[in-house]
Amino acid sequence: MPVNALPNADASHSSAGEPAGHQPPAVNKATQKPDHLRTHSTVANTQSRFLNRELSWLAFNERVLAEARDRRNPPLERLKYAAICGSNLDEFFMVRVAGVHRQIAARVNIPSPDGLLPRETLSLIRERTHGMLREIEKATRRVLRDLAAEGVKLLPVSELGKQARAQLREHYLTEIQPVLTPLIVDPSHPFPYLSNLSLNLAVLLGAGEGEEPDFARVKVPVGVLPRVVAVGDALLLLEDVIAAHIGDLFKGRRVLATHAFRVTRNTDYEFEEEEAEDLLATIEDGLRRRRFGSAVRLEVIRDTPREIVTFLQEKLRLSAEDVFLLDGPLGTANLMGLPVRRPDLRFPDFTPASPDLDGEDDGGMFETLRLGDVIMHHPYDSFVNVLNFVEEASRDPQVLAIKQTLYRTGDDPRLLDALRAAAENGKQVVALIELKARFDEQRNISWARKLERAGAHVVYGVPGLKTHAKVTLIVRREAGGLRRYVHIGTGNYNPKTARLYTDLSLLSADAGLGADVAELFNHLTGYAEAQYEHLLVAPDTARRGFEALLDREADHARAGLDAWARIKVNSLTDPDMIEALYRAAAAGVRIELVLRGVCCLRPGVSGLSENIRVRSLLGRYLEHARIYAFGNGGTPEVYFGSADWMSRNLDRRVEVVAPLLDDRHRDQVLAIMDTEWADTRGSWELCTDGEYEKLAGEFSAQQAFAAARSAG
Repeated sequence: MPVNALPNADASHSSAGEPAGHQPPAVNKATQKPDHLRTHSTVANTQSRFLNRELSWLAFNERVLAEARDRRNPPLERLKYAAICGSNLDEFFMVRVAGVHRQIAARVNIPSPDGLLPRETLSLIRERTHGMLREIEKATRRVLRDLAAEGVKLLPVSELGKQARAQLREHYLTEIQPVLTPLIVDPSHPFPYLSNLSLNLAVLLGAGEGEEPDFARVKVPVGVLPRVVAVGDALLLLEDVIAAHIGDLFKGRRVLATHAFRVTRNTDYEFEEEEAEDLLATIEDGLRRRRFGSAVRLEVIRDTPREIVTFLQEKLRLSAEDVFLLDGPLGTANLMGLPVRRPDLRFPDFTPASPDLDGEDDGGMFETLRLGDVIMHHPYDSFVNVLNFVEEASRDPQVLAIKQTLYRTGDDPRLLDALRAAAENGKQVVALIELKARFDEQRNISWARKLERAGAHVVYGVPGLKTHAKVTLIVRREAGGLRRYVHIGTGNYNPKTARLYTDLSLLSADAGLGADVAELFNHLTGYAEAQYEHLLVAPDTARRGFEALLDREADHARAGLDAWARIKVNSLTDPDMIEALYRAAAAGVRIELVLRGVCCLRPGVSGLSENIRVRSLLGRYLEHARIYAFGNGGTPEVYFGSADWMSRNLDRRVEVVAPLLDDRHRDQVLAIMDTEWADTRGSWELCTDGEYEKLAGEFSAQQAFAAARSAG
């Protein structure tokens, strides 16, 4: 039997040469819920023991879309969810779809773990994404109608009154037109380059009698200017404002029509890191090349004339299947934040708890940590104490060294200023900055240069690996000698996302953890051999460590002990980890998985995974923490860290996973997992047929955590 086949399954397809994805998924018609409460199936091959990765990602976006449709969410929040769906799908095309195109171009004929060839995967993606984009549009328009009922109206220019039209024209002439550049296409003016995710207007201009109309392009400068223009109480789309005044750009010409379109390009750029003499320069060159990646998607308004669609399709070298005819508005990701001050249409404000860690008589955080570790659950506990930890270290004359990994940092200046101040104060500052953090490369390059100018040691990571770990080491001189303090987290050192993502942070003065983190930094900066007492570190020990923990649970189950594993990660796609879970489940281990995004494990299959349950939790905050808990024969062990169970995390990234050594913290995190498993407001259950089904109920784990902090 093939290794990826289900037990007792017929491995043959229903018809020779038919893509596996064309087989209908199993659906229980008697219990099937409405479409918005059940996703499409993630099964592409009914004989495989693995779910399809791309379909699973699209099912995740369907679950986000359900939040945009859920009227229990305030309307501006529902619009945000719709915008997130659009942004997610943009990245899916830029990276995942582009990667499949590259495989096909390279004539790759190696099947994915679920048995599909790249061309079969692309066919499934095309079919599913056309419908998804239309659903995102419908949800967006529905929310806009609800907002209009609340007095927040996105209007066409034609519905403005005379005074508002005059005000709009003045705004257009002074704030918009100077930024615009009309580009005509003719023998002396070649077809212009269309940048990634650019929103454009195709303009048809009247020519001489009997001649074909001329084609011109005007780029809608989204990003340079806001997508939504406010005129009095009215809101208008920027492209509509430009289209209403398009004649000003083509004086003396007759404008026949304008039609909006949008282009998505391949940004999945790779480079030969081992051949790079200057990694920073190589990354900068890669960013320039990314701008010119091949097109992978064209979105056009449905009433655009066929000849214009064909013209654009040919110029962009796209297949007809990669052209998406939509009703608009295009680019819903740009609607994330309307210029509207209406708190009543948003989630209520929440202020995170910010416990005082200054110790008795203001002895500082280091005194507090000497008395015991501190664990924080963000965003319910403020990220400010992580920033305070680094800032206090930068000022403390007894601190000798600060070492930190930096993956996605955001724009908040506090952390950068603290590290620069520490270096300028003569401390040894080591910043391991990951230049290859996708879409954050330019920001990280800027940080690297600023820290180097301040005198910090800047390291760009290990060749061939991304450094994704979230770790800080502080070395301080104290009465008994040098002492190490550490921060280990599941989230980035980014104060903005720390208010939006759920993560765990540990601040500790434990000598064992400190020694392990010191070993880690010596390994990363000097390639020294490292041995860890407590940490699981990818790619060196994490995979073996996780498999050993699951195997131990299986041994306990076979011995008649209560054996269980409870795992929370963003995604589960690694075939070997899935097989390890299958083995443990077959031995009798009860397994609960909370996976926000992609899951390639197929739960509830007799003889394979009937002891495994999978849920996905969504809500106001993005679930981002990674937690790994094991029964251990009645004395549970709990780990947390930065690693998802994906091949890239376990084999091609530097990841750090740490145990919770304090029983109080272990029990606290297990209680967090209990609460999340009890959630019915934002949870979905993954069924054996590969569909996610929404749980029914009103209990929200996220609201419970927030309420507990507010009450405390």
